[in-house]
Amino acid sequence: MATWLKFRQTWHRMSAVLNSITPIHIRGPALRRALIAGARRVISQREALNKINVFPVPDGDTGSNLAFTLGNVLTGALSRRTPGAGDLLKRVGDDAIDGARGNSGAILAQFFTGVAEAVGIVRGIDFAAMSQAVKAGAASARGALADPKEGTILSVITAFAEALEARTDITDAKLWFDKALQNARKALAYTPQQLPVLLKAGVVDAGAQGFVDMLEGIDEYLKSGQWDLIDSVLDNRADLEAAQVHGDLSDEDPDHRFCSECLLVGDGLDRASLRAAVTDLGASCVVVAGSHSRLRLHAHVANPKALFELAARFGRVESTKADDMHAQKRSTQGAGGVVIVTDSAADLPDGLAAELNIHVVPMRLNFGDDDYLDKIGLTTAEFYHKLRTEIVLPKTSQPSPGDFRRQFEFLLSHHPALVYVGLSRAVSGTLQSAETAAQRGHVDRSFIFDTANAAGGEALLAIAAAEAAQRGDSPEAIMRLLETLKPQTETWAIAREISHAVRGGRVPRWAKPVAEWLGLTPMVKVTPEGKLKPHSAFFGKKDIPRRFAQYVAKSVDRDKKWRLIVGHCDAAEEGELLLAELKKLIPYDRAWCVETGPAVGAHAGPGALVISLQPVI
Repeated sequence: MATWLKFRQTWHRMSAVLNSITPIHIRGPALRRALIAGARRVISQREALNKINVFPVPDGDTGSNLAFTLGNVLTGALSRRTPGAGDLLKRVGDDAIDGARGNSGAILAQFFTGVAEAVGIVRGIDFAAMSQAVKAGAASARGALADPKEGTILSVITAFAEALEARTDITDAKLWFDKALQNARKALAYTPQQLPVLLKAGVVDAGAQGFVDMLEGIDEYLKSGQWDLIDSVLDNRADLEAAQVHGDLSDEDPDHRFCSECLLVGDGLDRASLRAAVTDLGASCVVVAGSHSRLRLHAHVANPKALFELAARFGRVESTKADDMHAQKRSTQGAGGVVIVTDSAADLPDGLAAELNIHVVPMRLNFGDDDYLDKIGLTTAEFYHKLRTEIVLPKTSQPSPGDFRRQFEFLLSHHPALVYVGLSRAVSGTLQSAETAAQRGHVDRSFIFDTANAAGGEALLAIAAAEAAQRGDSPEAIMRLLETLKPQTETWAIAREISHAVRGGRVPRWAKPVAEWLGLTPMVKVTPEGKLKPHSAFFGKKDIPRRFAQYVAKSVDRDKKWRLIVGHCDAAEEGELLLAELKKLIPYDRAWCVETGPAVGAHAGPGALVISLQPVI
């Protein structure tokens, strides 16, 4: 026993001596747990961060963007054990680039990438090497911006890096990190002195606060060893209260309306050249983050399509997105009530989305290898031009759960609840994507409604929901209203020719020669289950708008007033004629003529006409 005690004493003395002369290494498992704690802290603070977001634009989404970026890291690199610290950081950087959202998300992703590149493939990292890697990450993050600004996340990252580098003599990891965290907090507190817009709003920079939140999560893990403590809140309550009025700090900028992003994949990607080209395009808030094989591009532009086309000259474009910052700003200013979301399959009349604060998640479509965001990356007019001229048949696809999750997270940080009024489950998986997003977020505050409709019918239900939301109705009351209106909302359509439906597999091939031989103009109706079903047909091609209007009017209760949406597929003149005929035949409250989007147009083809009706109750 005495021998054993003597051995232990000797061993402890030797260990102390060795530790005094041997650098302490940060290894993969501990680094992973620390990063999990940091990521979770940021995600828990996303709503608070959204509320203090005033720079570079007051669109209230910094918290959601950082949460989405770090969420991709949590479900990727941090979800599996990695022994080597260098390998772990490489995976963290890659996943952050792939999932980066927003200006701050892209900067943070580039920071991780820069740290990983400086570390290399090593199993463990000593304090001196880590401090140099963080310094390299700070420089890399700054280099990702075309016009870096002080008073932002960049300032805090730099302050943290400088403090780490200055105290590499410390052998206690907790003390070493805590000293650097204190410096980061000081830099955060100073951000309002560096950016007048922050000082005016009485807040610190949201991206900088997010970085400090991450550091505080790591610090808590280092001190307690617990990495699942995510229920803390920001201490700076004054920041949150002051930020409620920040929405009026800047005017809407039509030249930089869309917060646009994409992922570029390739070999030898040139960050500097891409950044210069995007800047020459007239974009603002340009961030190009990543490595030579994967780049995340973020920019504010008027035309996302032009941005994505430019990016395609440098590499393969993937994961495009474009958020309407005008809509986001309206949402932050009108926060307090239920907010309505729909998808771009709904053919909303011009101006109504802005008037009623309806948020639209774009469908996706492609022509061959070219991918587009519906009505954003490719306008409806451009779609029909390509439909008439391209050999390749376009394909539409549902938004991903991530597309919905990003929108839901942002909106629920400003509103108590949302109602998604979605495309019929019977014809698309879009509704399932929305349900998946809701289940992964605030399922108790997200209400998903299957319209069993599309085009104008879906739009009429979204309009009714938005009007109810503006009246102050609860989400439950809005859902009851939609259930009442759903079976009374009808959609009819005719196709001037059915070749596109045949090519898309919606109509059997034998039907085309039969329809041509008989001179038929087929008519379909959306069933109560939300499916398109052949209903009738017109013989001949003459006077179709008038005959179509007369046919539909026969089924309408003339004792009620109706709302009408006429949709046309690149046939504006006939669409207006059809609406004029309907107005003669049906008592109406409001009526609109719209250009029907790709969700219908890809299958119905040019010349198709759509009628959607809903009674006023």
